[in-house]
Amino acid sequence: MNFYQLNAIVIIVIMIGFAVRILGNSLAFYVANLLVPGFVVNGGIKEYLIAGILLGFLNLLVKPLLKLVAMPLIVLSLGLFSFIINGLILWAIDYIFDFITIENLMALFWTVVIIGIVNIIASVGAKIID
Repeated sequence: MNFYQLNAIVIIVIMIGFAVRILGNSLAFYVANLLVPGFVVNGGIKEYLIAGILLGFLNLLVKPLLKLVAMPLIVLSLGLFSFIINGLILWAIDYIFDFITIENLMALFWTVVIIGIVNIIASVGAKIID
C-alpha cells in the first residue's frame, strides 16, 4: 500500500465520522422537535438534514473559536458557559433558517440539552468508526 492509498483511506474514515455526526445532529433535531414544546422544525427529512449539516459545520468551525475566546468564562463557570455557547449556536441556526422556530428560552434550554446528549452519543459512535 503506498502513501496515496493510505491518505485516501484516512480521508474516507474521517468523512464517515463526520457523516455520522451530521446524521446524529439531524436525529437530535427530530427528537427535540418531538419532545420540546416551543421547538418546531417545519418540513421533512430534507430540513432535518440541512439543519444537521449546518450544526455540524458550526460545531466544527465556529465552536472552537468561541470556546477559545470564552475560555476564561468557561473556566470561571466550571464549564457551564459551554452550554451558553451551544445555545448561541442553536439560536444562530434558528435565525438563519425559517423552517426552525424556537419560541422561548425554555425551549432553547431543553433543545440544547437534548442535542447535547445526542451529540455525545454520536461522538462516541463516530470515534468507534475512526
